[in-house]
Amino acid sequence: METDLTVKLEQIKKKCLNCQKCDLCKTRTNIVFSDGVPNNKLMLIGEAPGYWEDKKGIPFVGRAGQLLDKIFECVGFSRNKDVYICNTVKCRPPENRNPLPDEKEACREYLDEQIKILNPKIILLCGGVAVQSILGDVGGITKVRGKWFNGSEYGLENTKIMPIFHPAYLLRNDSREKGSPKWLMWQDIKEIKKEYDKL
Repeated sequence: METDLTVKLEQIKKKCLNCQKCDLCKTRTNIVFSDGVPNNKLMLIGEAPGYWEDKKGIPFVGRAGQLLDKIFECVGFSRNKDVYICNTVKCRPPENRNPLPDEKEACREYLDEQIKILNPKIILLCGGVAVQSILGDVGGITKVRGKWFNGSEYGLENTKIMPIFHPAYLLRNDSREKGSPKWLMWQDIKEIKKEYDKL
């Protein structure tokens, strides 16, 4: 099954590599299409590539990405075995600003194809931009993180969706006290693992 998914995703990636649908194509070093392993269980959608992602062409490879890997490892997940990782937009916005509406719109067909091909049972929306892109205006990340959303309400049958804090936010909020962002993330990843184990 995996090879079939990989072939289909590669076709979309090829199309994406030559994309010039928005102005981000003028400033990017690399398209950042995906990382991890194509599978129909667990997908993480981030916001947009940063400096290191743009340099290497891989999502979540800077400090935030290293923290994300540690969070996954806490519950036995690995990006090489368990999770497919991509972003809302595939090119880095200048100075790491949030992607503009027209940039998200231009990139949406690639993200939609990634979701459609994998049809994952669980989608994690990492950060506010990803939440807004998939769920619309459901509230800020601090309000909706850790809550399950029914994918069928968003055209994604048999999918459960959970917003989670972006690891870059956790790096800026270092406390591990009860109720802190890092503590909340720990609760969320345990809940995600519990749901994953039912699959």
